[in-house]
Amino acid sequence: MKLLDKWGRVDYLLPHLLLPMLIAFVISVILLKIFIPILRKVKLGQKILEIGPSWHKCKEGTPVLGGLFFLFPMLLVFAGYCLWRGIGLVNKGLIPVFILSLSSALIGFIDDYVKLFKKRNKGLTAKQKLVLQFLSAGAFLFARAKLCDGTHPWYYYAIMLVVVVYVINCANLTDGIDGLAGSIALIVCLFFALVADGVLVDAKFVDAQWASPLCMSLIGGLLGFLVFNFHPAKIFMGDTGSLFLGGFITAMAFHLHMELLLIPICFVWIVEGISVMLQVGSFKLTGKRIFKMAPLHHHFEMCGWSEVRIVFVFSLATALCCAIAYYFIPYVCF
Repeated sequence: MKLLDKWGRVDYLLPHLLLPMLIAFVISVILLKIFIPILRKVKLGQKILEIGPSWHKCKEGTPVLGGLFFLFPMLLVFAGYCLWRGIGLVNKGLIPVFILSLSSALIGFIDDYVKLFKKRNKGLTAKQKLVLQFLSAGAFLFARAKLCDGTHPWYYYAIMLVVVVYVINCANLTDGIDGLAGSIALIVCLFFALVADGVLVDAKFVDAQWASPLCMSLIGGLLGFLVFNFHPAKIFMGDTGSLFLGGFITAMAFHLHMELLLIPICFVWIVEGISVMLQVGSFKLTGKRIFKMAPLHHHFEMCGWSEVRIVFVFSLATALCCAIAYYFIPYVCF
């Protein structure tokens, strides 16, 4: 297999994959070591809502904005990689990826800023956030139509507009317990790195290999973040991080022509989102709740599962879903 041949060679594996990951990891850890005490000192901490589990109250005051400390290393390391390889070689298809992921991060940062500095605990209103997200998703799809694949009918873009916004918000909902959102995103990014580097190797997809060092750079940043975010968390990623991860993973699925596989790849995220919709709908229609608490990870908490157990089970489910998606790549990528 071409994938095994390439990943088995040290001269390829080290500079193109492991080195970006390791450098991003080191940068992330150093930044977090420096900034966590600073964030605590200036009291940029999380406010725990009353609607969450009561035992989460002990987490109040934990610093937020942790998403910046895997976003910045990823950008820095990938920029260095591009300069090393020759900036002109970068696939133009990555431009929409950066449009969606960075605009999503910006929306999340505005939301975090409102919570922290304007003292509005819920941040942006749902309407404000949705308007910004639809604009972001629209810009992403427009860029893809112009730079990548302008052959789809109009209704494809109308459906995908809703899909993009929904998946990104599901990623945001998953960020509710220590280490969960970061662990799931890390597994999906590793899956994308494998796919981009070894599966889509015909002429149509050859430039997708640029996605591998980009994903590995993010994996390194996430590993550094998880050192401090795993239970008990010393920092949270905030909406800056969770919306960025949702945007990045959604955009990368499109970049690799795997948008139809978003359902298995992001299955845990999607189920988390559905659990909230079912809970709200059931309560409004019948006055009864389906789950003990939504999103779904809180239901399992209420059932007595530890945060570590939930992260392990949800991460394992994500890995299995990615394996299923891998099997279907030859049949649905176009």
